[in-house]
Amino acid sequence: MDKLAGMKVFVKAAELGSFAAVADALEMSPQMVAKHIAALETRLGAALINRTTRRQHLTEIGRRYYERCRVVLTEVEEADAVVLNMQATPSGIIRVNAPVTFGSYTLSPFISRYLAAWPQVQVELTLSDRIINATEEEAEVLIRIGELADSAMVAWPLAPYRLIACAAPSYIARHGMPQTPAELQHHACLVYGYWSATMPCRWIFHKAGKIEEVRPEGRLRSNDWKALMHAALEGYGVTLGPEDVLKEEIDKGRLVRVLPDYSGPSRPMHILVPSARKQTTKIRCFVDAVRTEFANK
Repeated sequence: MDKLAGMKVFVKAAELGSFAAVADALEMSPQMVAKHIAALETRLGAALINRTTRRQHLTEIGRRYYERCRVVLTEVEEADAVVLNMQATPSGIIRVNAPVTFGSYTLSPFISRYLAAWPQVQVELTLSDRIINATEEEAEVLIRIGELADSAMVAWPLAPYRLIACAAPSYIARHGMPQTPAELQHHACLVYGYWSATMPCRWIFHKAGKIEEVRPEGRLRSNDWKALMHAALEGYGVTLGPEDVLKEEIDKGRLVRVLPDYSGPSRPMHILVPSARKQTTKIRCFVDAVRTEFANK
């Protein structure tokens, strides 16, 4: 009898605990299940399963053989998947995790366009700024901002996440346009996150190779950047936020860039997958599209 088929039957028997359950799962008769197990035991010259009228359990040899069979069957499935994936159209669910602001403002519109291009794909997008365990969260694709910690995950760089300072024209009319980063200390700044005396917020700007740091002060702080942007639009103060989001508000005239001669803070951004070996067509296609869309230009 076919060796791989026998291994598949044996693994199912070890996991399901009865020949009847295996028969239902693999759509064969219990007698055929018994023949596959018997053929394996005859070829190996060892009992794999102790069977009684009431229950069955693996022998010591059976337990070790089961562990190796699982590895072999997984490798066979992955070998088949390599060929199938090369010929397949992307389809199925892609579970994506991304930072909150980037995900809601920038990634979401891209995903909408991607879904229009690939009608057989579904995306489950979760947004979180915390570090997650990709396996526990069942995330297949992650986007992360900041320096990467040592990890077994596979990562590709995207365009840096650039921040710029902005304020409403009404605010500038009342308080004037800052000419240097140091002057921001005399303005109402809208500060992202929670800070303390031992861990103050820092805004860093670059110009002509020189770095200037300012510790912004303001009466409104929030861990939700959308709240800060709305406050800026209302003319309440100066905010520091992602360039790709604020550009639209600048183009509409609702905000103006503060310190346009300076480069604002910039942080590296990457797209990651848990394992290069298990990249299916749906994952590979999505990752390639993200890398193209958000390439460093």
